[in-house]
Amino acid sequence: MIPRRTLGATGEELSIIGIGGWDVAASSEAESIAIMHHAIDAGINLFDNCWEYHDGYAEEVMGKALKGGRRDRVFLMTKGCGRTYDDARRHLDDSLRRFDTDRIDLWQFHAIKRDSDPGLIYDLESGAMRAAIEAKKAGKIRYIGFTGHASPRYHLAMLDHDFAWDAVQMPTNVLDAHYDSFEQHVLPVLNRKNIGVLGMKSLAAQDGRIVREVGISANLARRYALSLPITSLVCGIQTREELRHDIALADDFVPLTPDERSELLRISQPFARDGHIEDYKVGDWGCNFHATKVAG
Repeated sequence: MIPRRTLGATGEELSIIGIGGWDVAASSEAESIAIMHHAIDAGINLFDNCWEYHDGYAEEVMGKALKGGRRDRVFLMTKGCGRTYDDARRHLDDSLRRFDTDRIDLWQFHAIKRDSDPGLIYDLESGAMRAAIEAKKAGKIRYIGFTGHASPRYHLAMLDHDFAWDAVQMPTNVLDAHYDSFEQHVLPVLNRKNIGVLGMKSLAAQDGRIVREVGISANLARRYALSLPITSLVCGIQTREELRHDIALADDFVPLTPDERSELLRISQPFARDGHIEDYKVGDWGCNFHATKVAG
């Protein structure tokens, strides 16, 4: 049985691993749906997605997979790219339509990565936060969060406001511990405030760079992330074999011992000096919807 943990102050009990919407939609439609059905039957109840993934197809195929009563068996999360009230509201309505559902369990502001993002989102009149609060009051969403993988300083700027966030998503992996670290700078703040923590990029993305370039197995890399004080780890899964592997890991999860953790940190340290493997920290990864609008 896949263990579950509580999402911060919400009281929601989530499986310790979840399905990431970008990767699962990279397969054929039939295969994507089969993977998601198998995940639900195995006890995975955390499903994440985003308005921009595969130009909206990722949300559409996930919506198809959740037909037949499966929608009520999962905690459905997605992300919007808009920073303004109008764009955020439109992105949310797009997501609801694609999923063919009347509610999103957790709606997240996607890819916080600019100094301007907090000010735009928190603007009382024209900001995206106004759209989120209205949507929550209307029952379209249940909880509000944000995500990002560029730098801890953007997360801390978002948290430096008087708003009770329900959840925050961020990288959690053995390389992050050494360079511009979310684990070191953001995780303690979230734990102290009892905000749900959702991990991502446990293999450093791009088909598992920690496995390919550092030489740490996927099993150990996932265990490292799950041994941190987080609620759940969003996993990029594109095949049934990858799903079986992650289900087995979650079913039998044992936290790292202090010696195992120290050894992984020792092995990974030389690879983490400048963020070149975690290039989502040093490049321009993530949604550029708002930047494109401003530039245009």
